[in-house]
Amino acid sequence: MNEFRTLLENFWICKDADKELYYKVKRDIPNFQKFVREQLGWKLVHTENLLKLEKRPARGEAFMGIGEFLDIRDYCILCAVLMYLEDKEEHEQFLLSELIDYVETGLKPYIAIDWTLFTQRKSLVRVLQYMEKLQMLRVYEGRSEGFGLESGQEVLYENTGYSKYFATSFSVDISGFESFEDFEKAEFEEIEQNRGSLRINRVYRQLAICPCMYWESVEDADSLYLKNQRQWVAKHISENMGGNLDLYKNMACISLDADDCYGLVHPRDAMLPEIVLLVCNGIQKEILNGHLLKGDNELIFTTSGQMSDIILQCRKNHSAGWSKEYREMNEELLVENVLEYMKNWMMIRFLDEQIIILPAVGRTAGVYPEDFNGGEEN
Repeated sequence: MNEFRTLLENFWICKDADKELYYKVKRDIPNFQKFVREQLGWKLVHTENLLKLEKRPARGEAFMGIGEFLDIRDYCILCAVLMYLEDKEEHEQFLLSELIDYVETGLKPYIAIDWTLFTQRKSLVRVLQYMEKLQMLRVYEGRSEGFGLESGQEVLYENTGYSKYFATSFSVDISGFESFEDFEKAEFEEIEQNRGSLRINRVYRQLAICPCMYWESVEDADSLYLKNQRQWVAKHISENMGGNLDLYKNMACISLDADDCYGLVHPRDAMLPEIVLLVCNGIQKEILNGHLLKGDNELIFTTSGQMSDIILQCRKNHSAGWSKEYREMNEELLVENVLEYMKNWMMIRFLDEQIIILPAVGRTAGVYPEDFNGGEEN
């Protein structure tokens, strides 16, 4: 078992939830602490009850965020609930009605809150269920989802005390920040004496938590470091995380052996990743026949219409091997699902009305055997 991987895969590890795992990871900290501190530049939080690796990214990517959340309002409510819990003692109990009054008052200057609206109640329920999953809250009596059905539902909660470790602490004042780019600039300020270590942190962070690392110029400082130090980077990655460093003209990534995978990987045994493999094969064919042109930086600029045609052609050619859900899915929804998956895995990027196909599309492709009939008898 790789204990560093365990910290990568989990938001945090709570002793009262899994005492054996907590102590197993804690005992192994000396083996990877230097890698965390020097290569990644991350903070490792370990208390008598909790272990947390603060996985700050090198830069914001499309797939980052809380997967359960569907609206910006969810994040606003989460911040308000965290503020509410700041004033609560560990194991102190409180009622949902008290909490929603605080959230409504606290968010009033920023967004409109109306608990009579089903969508807004569901937003709060998503936040509460997420916090329950991370054990920041415990339900003592009632059910959080009940509030989504009826605004008058009451629930009794207990504050576990873990919420105070949820947010990352910053060494600078962030009250004036307006976008995620402000956090990136603050994290990696180009201070001359620290430039080397900051570059190292950027490279390792991108490789550790993102599907790919890209660069568009041969003069890109991060790519030059990676190319010059590839043996050391590959060694550190292999020893601490496992996997192999794959380096290309304009891209780098970590590939895992089939029998030693962890976390969420692509491709994997599911229908949507399988479809994306077929789409990648379709894109590669379009490049070979000259319908899509690669630039010097390995980027391909296309339109949403062209991408839709490739995806729908894949369904026309291969739907016999697809699940009923994707065989019968509305064309617009199918295209949306495929493009969203590819965006999250850094295979494409949206730019105004264009779609940029990124080099990762060339790494993998899927084909069915010529005699494949979708599971039907010959």
